[in-house]
Amino acid sequence: MTKKIQIINGPNLNMLGKREPEIYGSLSLDQINSDLAHNAEPLGLELAFFQSNHEGAIIDKIHENFNAKIDGVIINPGAFTHTSIAIRDALLLLTCPIVEIHLSNIYKREAFRHKSLLADIVTGQISGFGAYGYQMALNAMADMI
Repeated sequence: MTKKIQIINGPNLNMLGKREPEIYGSLSLDQINSDLAHNAEPLGLELAFFQSNHEGAIIDKIHENFNAKIDGVIINPGAFTHTSIAIRDALLLLTCPIVEIHLSNIYKREAFRHKSLLADIVTGQISGFGAYGYQMALNAMADMI
């Protein structure tokens, strides 16, 4: 039976490949999503992709996933990692595994990026492996569910 996984990407991730490629890499979000979709099928996973630069839209998507009884969430909240109690509260609604992902190692960057408001409520966190971190999250999700 196929398990449904929601991939959520936050602000500025729609600009991947253009925005600071020395930090975030040269792949676009569409390329990352395409690779994930290709690798999900053999794992028995069906992926849904969502990206927004707006906090409320991300919260609404999490609420939709609560109502849909999604099997897992992989979230790169971008800068909302460090600022959004509202996204944290929305994620607390979910009972499925949640993997927080960051392309860069947030702990090797500016001090304000060292604190994740989600780290203590997610199942796991992947940080600093670039686009490959999404594949790591997908593999981990397949193992967890």
